[in-house]
Amino acid sequence: MNTAEFERGSRKQLRIHVLPTTRFKTFAISLYAGVPLREDTVTQTALIPFVLRRGTESYPETTQFREQLEHLYGAGFGFDVYKRGDYQIVQFRMDTINDSFVGGEEQLLDRSFAFLGEVLTKPAQENGHFKAAYVHAERETVRKKLESIVNDKMRYAAERCIEEMCKNEPYRLHPLGERKVLPAIEPAELTTAYRNWLGTASMDLYVVGDTTLEEVEELVERHFSLERTVSSDYQAQKAVRGNQDVNTVIEKLNIGQGKLNMGLRTSITYGDDNYAAALLYNGILGGYPHSKLFVNVREKESLAYYASSRYDGHKGIATIQSGIEIPHYEKAVAIIKQQLEEMRSGNITDLEMSQTKAMIRNLLKEMQDAAFEIIAYDFNRQLSGKERTPEELLAQIEQVTKQDVREAAEQFRLDTIYFLRDEKEE
Repeated sequence: MNTAEFERGSRKQLRIHVLPTTRFKTFAISLYAGVPLREDTVTQTALIPFVLRRGTESYPETTQFREQLEHLYGAGFGFDVYKRGDYQIVQFRMDTINDSFVGGEEQLLDRSFAFLGEVLTKPAQENGHFKAAYVHAERETVRKKLESIVNDKMRYAAERCIEEMCKNEPYRLHPLGERKVLPAIEPAELTTAYRNWLGTASMDLYVVGDTTLEEVEELVERHFSLERTVSSDYQAQKAVRGNQDVNTVIEKLNIGQGKLNMGLRTSITYGDDNYAAALLYNGILGGYPHSKLFVNVREKESLAYYASSRYDGHKGIATIQSGIEIPHYEKAVAIIKQQLEEMRSGNITDLEMSQTKAMIRNLLKEMQDAAFEIIAYDFNRQLSGKERTPEELLAQIEQVTKQDVREAAEQFRLDTIYFLRDEKEE
């Protein structure tokens, strides 16, 4: 595994992380801007990057905006809006070819920063606000994305399980916001929200490629018209324990296949020393095709079309997803609970341990071959305040024992059962 380390700096209250390397033919640039998930700001914040990608001061028309990327030798540009723990994260990405592979006197990193800086800080405007046509069009884009979740019952059930489980926590909010809020968002209001977001978001800029920290700091000074007075750090989050009683929610819609989702809470988060054991726990329970849920619920009992688990180490939550025939609800719940008890009892085979370690090992090693994966892993450090290199995590994974996994299993407690079924009378 590559042992090169990021160099750290800052400019304009923006944290800068640079990994100088010649391993890649491109520059990978990621800008993360995070704010706490809040009901009164989540929808506006989600809409902002959709409007920013429509045009800038120099390229106010969307066609001009896209043509500029072609002038950067087909540079890739995109963004994501997601949540990590109780934070809403907007991530911008650029992938630009290294100058040395182009020839001539091109300075593509400089031009890429000029482009990204303008996207972020100099959006296309009319009358001092975002262009109304862009705001109205992108409101519709976000509305359709949120509506698509309702139409995809697997995603819908996963979101609803989280909503029920975290009904009194910011984590219940979808990172794209709420459909009911969108129609009322107008250019003046969104521009105000954008300026507040730009001034207060926790910002981290990453660059991986053949450059230096000094060069990137100078590029930020030159191209990012930021006037930030504070650099807000992410606050490490403590896991919420919830109620002792399991909350069961049954929702009825016009569907053919039942969706059975379960939410578990744990005190183990990314910053904890036993995080590696929690990763093994999730992997053995339902993270991979050899896992207990897949083998016992889907393969042996033929109860589920799919059965898996996910673990959010920033929030301290694990979720189980399964698609079942509606009459099999009680039996499926019982067998899934049985798998949870098997984990707590330490009934784990050597093969389950070795296969899960191999899967995590491969993921960590493959990550080192992808610049944006390297960046994403390091960003966990900013979110959690925990220093842990991939090499250190891999070493911890290799040392985890069955007893460690059993002890971790005792820290996972079933909190919510959510079942999406048909509308027929029982």
